[in-house]
Amino acid sequence: MASFFLTSRAVQGLAAIHREACDERKMGAWTASAYTVLVILARVFLRLEGPAWRRVRVEYGPWFHHLSSRPYKPADPLRYVLQAAWVLFTVPPHEQGAPFWRLSARAAWRGCAARLLALRGRFIAQLRQAPEELRETPLARNAEKTLGSMSGNARRVLYAALACLAAALTVLLVTQPFTLFAQFLFVVLLWGLAMAVRRIPGQFSTFMLIVLSLTVSCRYIWWRYTSTLNMRDTMDLVFGALLLAAETYSWIVLVLGYVQTAMPLKRPPAELPKDTASWPTVDLMIPTYNEDLSVVAPTVYAALGMDWPKDKLRIHLLDDGRREAFRAFAEEVGIHYIIRPDGRHAKAGNLNHALGKTDGELIAIFDCDHIPTRSFLQMTVGWFLRDPKLALVQTPHHFFSPDPFERNLGHFGTQPNENTLFYGLVQDGNDLWNAAFFCGSCAVLRRTALESIGGFAVETVTEDAHTALRLHRHGYNSAYLRIPQAAGLATESLSAHIGQRIRWARGMVQIFRTDNPMFGKGLSLFQRLCYVNAMLHFLSGIPRIIYLTAPLAFLLAHAYIVYAPAVAILLNVVPHMVHAGLTNAHTQGPYRRTFWGEIYETVLAWYIARPTTVALFAPRKGSFNVTAKGGLVEQQYFDWSISHPYVWLALANLAGLGFGVWRLATGPTHEILTVLITMAWVLYNLVILGGAIAVAAEVRQIRQSHRVPASLPAHLQLADGHVFPAVLTDFSGGGAGLTLKSHRRIGRGDAVNLLLARGEQRFSFPGKVGRSIGNSIGIEFDPMTQKQQIDFVQCTFARADSWLAWQDRFTPDRPLHGLRDIVIMGFGGYKRLAEHLPFPLSAVLNGAIELVNWTISFLPRRRPATHSLNHMV
Repeated sequence: MASFFLTSRAVQGLAAIHREACDERKMGAWTASAYTVLVILARVFLRLEGPAWRRVRVEYGPWFHHLSSRPYKPADPLRYVLQAAWVLFTVPPHEQGAPFWRLSARAAWRGCAARLLALRGRFIAQLRQAPEELRETPLARNAEKTLGSMSGNARRVLYAALACLAAALTVLLVTQPFTLFAQFLFVVLLWGLAMAVRRIPGQFSTFMLIVLSLTVSCRYIWWRYTSTLNMRDTMDLVFGALLLAAETYSWIVLVLGYVQTAMPLKRPPAELPKDTASWPTVDLMIPTYNEDLSVVAPTVYAALGMDWPKDKLRIHLLDDGRREAFRAFAEEVGIHYIIRPDGRHAKAGNLNHALGKTDGELIAIFDCDHIPTRSFLQMTVGWFLRDPKLALVQTPHHFFSPDPFERNLGHFGTQPNENTLFYGLVQDGNDLWNAAFFCGSCAVLRRTALESIGGFAVETVTEDAHTALRLHRHGYNSAYLRIPQAAGLATESLSAHIGQRIRWARGMVQIFRTDNPMFGKGLSLFQRLCYVNAMLHFLSGIPRIIYLTAPLAFLLAHAYIVYAPAVAILLNVVPHMVHAGLTNAHTQGPYRRTFWGEIYETVLAWYIARPTTVALFAPRKGSFNVTAKGGLVEQQYFDWSISHPYVWLALANLAGLGFGVWRLATGPTHEILTVLITMAWVLYNLVILGGAIAVAAEVRQIRQSHRVPASLPAHLQLADGHVFPAVLTDFSGGGAGLTLKSHRRIGRGDAVNLLLARGEQRFSFPGKVGRSIGNSIGIEFDPMTQKQQIDFVQCTFARADSWLAWQDRFTPDRPLHGLRDIVIMGFGGYKRLAEHLPFPLSAVLNGAIELVNWTISFLPRRRPATHSLNHMV
């Protein structure tokens, strides 16, 4: 070692290392000297250039990339130790060169895991095969023979007796009090059963998860009513009763939601007769009030290209704004233009007036921003010919522009939006019970059915759902096709979005008060339940506010909102929440990410609480408001007027967290676990409120024409006449993106023609190249004639397959990942808030955020860097 230090090469190497540390890493002299000594010791004792160390760096280097790829920080040694411990105890090593004890531990773990998986596989296989195998047993054959010989009345009596026995056993299971240890065993048993059956394909797993969830939740709500209210203290009783009322509401919605979504019908389209002479006449109505012509025109252009006999399709523009420009446009494109002398009853009145001016057998209705596909009528009308009592066929409301949640949170197209659960699952579940209802657009209705109930309902501001309710009361049927056959514009700003939801909430509660589906004639039991659940959904404002403030009653006022030992709370609350979450993730996974519903409800809660409460007591109050579409958000800003309730609630929960720390330090020891549970609840509330605050930070939206992702065959024609095959990757009213199938050098500004097909026809759209990167080309269209605009809409937006792949980009729902995502989003919401606060509040909040960031930086990374580190060795 002495010779190492005495050689001139070593001296030169030491100087080089020192210069590198001082120059490139910008360290001081003492820090650089210490760094130099560490490097020398590492090279002497760790043999950094040896083959064993090289293998270690290749295998484990990516796990430390988040530390090695940035400048050194004082706490990095601890971070390296924590990351090394994580890798050492959790990451499987490569077989070659791994320590013997790690390979032995890994082999033992593999053996245990394999046995557990084998047992689970056999259990699942038995569950899958049980129905077929049981049918072959003598007992099953005798039972079938006995049931077959029984009369209808006897069989009904037997089934009723079995149902009563099952109900009695269920009541016993729900109401039987358990000791804490028995409750623990019960929870573990049900959780193990849920984890075993959740991956079994088909309806069996759905039903089993629902049964398990209902069992746990019913036991929970029974326990809450019978064992958790402190009747001897007024404050405890008041706050506890408020929380229990909110939980009861949530339990009712949970149960009704299972009824709605357990068995979605998945109705296919009905085939039309080959003879078009037997097809019905259709009046296609597009109501409008104050929208720009640029928003309405694409809907009209698409309607002109519908695949329906021209003599059986009449298109009507219903202009409640009575604008001459719209009249001229209607005459120019050859459609009917209808106005009325007044604006009574808003959209419902507009449609009722048009009913008196038309005579088609069917009425197709589109909001003026919803662009229909050419196949819309062929996909929907067949069911009217098959069922003479069918009054309504509804299709989804699909949006090709991001709503405020998607735009402001940056997840447009990567996960389901707020509407997806309703149009993807709930309406399909309603269809099983003949309870799918009218949503105001993208629907077809039978004229005679509408006329028999006096036209569209005008008593409430949600004329669509109320009209459907009346149709069902009069014995008519409805149908839902879960195939997007139109696409429209989402609301541009959070304030407009909330305004739209306020109208929906007020209208549904108005129906609940004036025409309650639980009472009156004409509805089946399940129709009543489906309608009631839809209406109860909009009463979530006050319960959500209670959940966001309930833990403060204990932390600030020392009120026992759940009067029970902390362990009992854990053993009852956690299973209820976990089973409900697991079941909803299983049934709703493709349509809503776990925990995201909390964000949606929190954003709306404060604003729908008052109008829905008013509507309960004064249902005649409230007026129709038109949702603005097609606007711009020219500058990024923070919507203080919308966000201030979330900010105040966040401050209140932050104060509660401070009081929780104080109670931990000064309170009695027997309350420590209760305080910790309540603080965890407060932390969760802060995460949810942070997500609500993040949505209020409006992101710029300066595109008048939204780009729509696509994958359509196309061709690009150059000025010299050469034509190249390409794929249309996105389009809008002003341009398109292409990927050429072969390399061709095309310059920016070159004149080109985009060639698209519609059936056997070919259309050309001139433009200039605005972007050219490799084989990726962006085209800016030249001003189009009206004929070209019609052709372009019908070649793109109105294609029959335009919206069929809208769910393909969604990743499967993973509840823990969903929790991680909303934690990150909530934290990001407070960072956005700090950017818009005045000094010194911004400095204080930024300091707190940095402290949290610094604490999180010690957490080990669960995955290595994706790139290879071979270049480092």
